[in-house]
Amino acid sequence: MSLCPVCLARIDAVRREIDGVVWLQKHCPEHGDFSTPVWRGRPSWGEWQRPKQPATPVADRPLPDKGCPFDCGLCRNHRQRSCTVIIDVTQRCNLVCPVCFARSNPAGPDDPGLDELERRFASVAQISPGSNIQLSGGEPTLRDDLPHIVAMGRRAGFGFIQLNTNGIRLARDEVFLKRLADAGLDSVFLQFDGTRDAIYRQLRGRALLDEKLATIDACAALNLGVVLVATVVPGINDGDLGAILKLGVEKTPAVRGVHFQPISYFGRFPEPPELKDRITLPELMRAIEIQTDGAFPVKQFSPPGCENAMCSFSSKFMVQPDLSVRPLLPVWQGCCGTPETFEEGARRSISQTARQWSGVPRDHLAMESEADSVPAVATPVGKDNVMDLDQFLRQVRTRTLAVSAMAFQDAWTLDLERVQECCIHVADEKGRLIPFCLYNLTSISGKGLYRP
Repeated sequence: MSLCPVCLARIDAVRREIDGVVWLQKHCPEHGDFSTPVWRGRPSWGEWQRPKQPATPVADRPLPDKGCPFDCGLCRNHRQRSCTVIIDVTQRCNLVCPVCFARSNPAGPDDPGLDELERRFASVAQISPGSNIQLSGGEPTLRDDLPHIVAMGRRAGFGFIQLNTNGIRLARDEVFLKRLADAGLDSVFLQFDGTRDAIYRQLRGRALLDEKLATIDACAALNLGVVLVATVVPGINDGDLGAILKLGVEKTPAVRGVHFQPISYFGRFPEPPELKDRITLPELMRAIEIQTDGAFPVKQFSPPGCENAMCSFSSKFMVQPDLSVRPLLPVWQGCCGTPETFEEGARRSISQTARQWSGVPRDHLAMESEADSVPAVATPVGKDNVMDLDQFLRQVRTRTLAVSAMAFQDAWTLDLERVQECCIHVADEKGRLIPFCLYNLTSISGKGLYRP
């Protein structure tokens, strides 16, 4: 099942593989046929599977009335708990990007009050305890009381709080950033679309690279973990993936991860997408391998244990003193044995994400600086080349770089099976948890389902 990109009516859909390309094909009785590539090439869709058992629904979830995807809250048809919950603290922004899922601008509506945000934290704590929290918007740093909101989330019992930001204020306001760190902020999810200002001019409206780099350095000084987040747009920055990874490697341990998001056409985008405007996860994996001369090979990436397999990939690499990298995870060879439950995958993802994306503890950095030399090989490989266990564990904690991608769905690619297995949810003003793709989904004319 899917939705019509024109009227957002629920319609039948089918995945059809033709010459290695998986197409989502659907027909609306009123608006005709739609066919969109959702998976191009190797690793093939048949190889990219990770069977899971649905999570047990929470007893008080409502029964669907209008049917998926029109009754989110979550309803009992949903098969996964929350892993990350997004709380929008503003719709205002200090940029007007040509591409923006939230359609933000400087003259957005009034921000939600602190009482309202406190209710959202309490609701999430009750419905999905232990989830990771991301504060988003709009641009959250436009709120001077953002440190108070971070502290509020801590008091509500959340162990990992991340800030989704363009970094402009953080690059200029060290006092504000220090207040955020002192309030309990763990990680900065930094918009980082490339290593050239020409990319930012096209995607964000002006040159921003110097401010991005300054934000990384400012976060490093306070031991705040940084994740570089690139919206990947064919023809604009899909040739800069290797350069982004190279910079991420050079900036470890401050940079804890590089996260790629193939562009999804919801919110504000220049025009309806054509085939050339799409980049799928396998294409992204292959481009990463080519642009890094094989340092980040396709075979090292694996499908998720939390969300639907078509939604993401990830891996971890250890950065060596000479800035080469070595994989930390085994090569993905497909899933075998008894499938784990969705909830098991979610709980593992929650803890691993919080640990990896947070800043490196100062005591680990101090131990690293005290070590005069660290062997160049990251794992024991043979009798003559074995790393001391303490050195290995220290290097894993300080020099691990996570590389991942998330393919969000728009009205052309929406697959309700993927939606029902989503673990990234938005806590809205009505106390509901809405899958991220549905919350931001818009039709070809800009009509949305959930976002105000």
